[in-house]
This record gives sequence, C-alpha cells and structure tokens, in this order.
Amino acid sequence: MSMHGQSRLSYGSVASSPPSSPPSSPRLRHGRSRKIVCNGTSNNSNNPKSNKKILNFTERLVYFIVSTVFKRRGVLLFAPLLYISGMLMYMGSLSLEGASGIGGRRLGVDQMTPPGSRYRSPEVFENLWPFMERDSNHPNSSNALMTTWHIKSNQSWKPCANRSTSLTGLSEVSGSNGFLIIEANGGLNQQRISICDAVAVAGLLNATLVIPMFHLNSVWRDSSKFGDIFDEEFFIYALRNNVKIIRELPEEILERFDHNISNIVNLRVKAWSSPKHYLQKVLPKLLELRAVRIAPFSNRLAHAVPSNIQDLRCLANYEALRFSRSIRLLAERMVDRMVKNSSISGGKYISVHLRFEEVGLYVKLANQCVVLVLFCV
Repeated sequence: MSMHGQSRLSYGSVASSPPSSPPSSPRLRHGRSRKIVCNGTSNNSNNPKSNKKILNFTERLVYFIVSTVFKRRGVLLFAPLLYISGMLMYMGSLSLEGASGIGGRRLGVDQMTPPGSRYRSPEVFENLWPFMERDSNHPNSSNALMTTWHIKSNQSWKPCANRSTSLTGLSEVSGSNGFLIIEANGGLNQQRISICDAVAVAGLLNATLVIPMFHLNSVWRDSSKFGDIFDEEFFIYALRNNVKIIRELPEEILERFDHNISNIVNLRVKAWSSPKHYLQKVLPKLLELRAVRIAPFSNRLAHAVPSNIQDLRCLANYEALRFSRSIRLLAERMVDRMVKNSSISGGKYISVHLRFEEVGLYVKLANQCVVLVLFCV
C-alpha cells in the first residue's frame, strides 16, 4: 500500500510538478474547440489569414446568424419567414411592373377614382344605355318588361278566400274550447306566416287566439310588438266572424298560472303538422288545461289543408293583417315618390327588395317606359 501511495505522490521532481487534471470529456472538448473557432481567439489568433477573415463586419454578422440558426435548430422557423418575405417582394415587384407598364397612362386616373366606383349605377347606366336604346329602336324588338302589366286572356286574379265571411251582419264566434298562445319566431316574413297559421289553427280547434307574441330574434334584435307593426284593432275586427281574438288572457286564467305565461304548458308541435295532429294531440290538452302555448310556431301547419282552413289563412293574410298607421303613411309617401319619378312611364315602376346588402341601383329607361328601383334596408 505504501509503494502504491509513493508511486502517486512522491518521487522527487514529479512531486514538485502540479497535479495533472483529469481528461475532459469528448463533449467538453468539442464545445471548447467550437467556442474557440466562433470567437476567433484560438492559439492561432496571431495568424494574419484568420484576422483578415474576421475583420469583415458583414461576414461576421452573417456567420453569427447562420451559426445561431443551425446551433439552436431554428431552421424550421427561419425558412418559412424567408420564403414569405421573398414571395411578398416578388409579388410587389409584379404589381409595380403591371401598374407602370400595362396601365401606366391610367395610373393617375385609377388613383383618383374611389375603389368600386366603376360598379356604381351612373357608370353602369352610361355603358348600358347605348345597347338599350339600340334594342328599343329596332323594328323587330319587343319590350318584354312592358308586358308585365298586361294580364293574359286566360289568366285573372282570383281571391283565395270568400271575402263575405268578414262582412258585417254575420254573428260573431260564440263559445270557445280554450285559449291558444303562440310565439311567432324568425324574421318579419316568418312571423307573418306564423300569424296566418295561428288563425287557421285557432279556427280548427275552436279556440280563442291571444294576440301573437314576437320572439326576440338574435339576428334582427327587434323588440317590436304586434301592435307596433300591424293594426291590432283592425286584425281583431276583420276576423270577428271566424276566430275570436283577444289582446291578453282573462284574469281568472292568469291566476291559475300565477300570472306567468311561462307556467302554461308548452306543446312541442313538429313542423308541417297536419290538421289531424292538432285535433288528436293539441285539442285534448286544450280542453283539459283551458290554455296551451306553442312556441316556436314557425311553419307548424302543413301547406295541404282543407279549403275551410286555407280560407282562414288567406283571410288573415290578405285582409286582416294590415300595417300600423305609421307604416302605411310611410309606404304611401314612398309609392307617391316612385310614381312621380316614373311619370314618363305612366306611373309604372318595379321595386326589388335587396334585404340588407349595401348596394343600390337606380336605372332610368326613358324610351322603354320603366323605372327600376332597388332598395336597401
């Protein structure tokens, strides 16, 4: 053991020399050599060739970026950015070449013209007017639009319901099997259809119809009630001989449900249900509870129904449903304005409802006696 200890610590000159450090791992050696190369401070730093390469700042910057990207394995992030920037530069150069080359003399005009102005009605009218005038003056041309107001010999307007059912002198509806409450959902057109269907169902069940409620649509966000859009008093009066209609439930019915309409049972009726379904499923509940609710009520009655039920639909749609006074006055002013603006055509005009799209077109066809008006809502 002593000989083993002396062999490690003594033997003269060997003891005076500093102890040798343990050999470094291959990973550390590799890192040191790479660090020396990157910093440019190795043993051969006095080499003029290496100093000459490092002195160039641009080369040092490029070398640093490339080495950093590959060292941190960020090539997957750097490559897409490089590709996108190159494509943007390429597309920008193409657009500049196209603007200066092909349309160079129109570049100033296009910059002064607002975007989309070439599609506005004045320019459309100017471009189309020569063709319309040429077609109108052609001896063999026939204006198809003018035939819109002509009724063909084998066609005539026929009322869909017997209007005598709403005339005075007939007795009002007496007796009732209960109260029907419906909730008209959807847009204004869907609500109109629901009201007409509700009148038909109330007549089928011999029920008293409560003035329909309008469901607050999440798209339109219109809180209008029935009386805000339609003439409520006239609606009740026009249907008095066919269906009994009231504005609100009687007090004794409200007391049974704690003055809360939501406590009234809501019958889930499938879409396009037949009259037989209402007689078999809804009528027994109506007789039992004296009040039922159907919500939603959009498209809850089939199209194919007996003629007496269809007559109630038509009566509600074409006679009983009338807009409120404020809406009627506004509509009359709009119609008078369109008739005056189309005086050259004898007061004939066409109106097209474009929903809520932000477009409008006013085309005046003088020789063809038509004024086309497209409204935006």
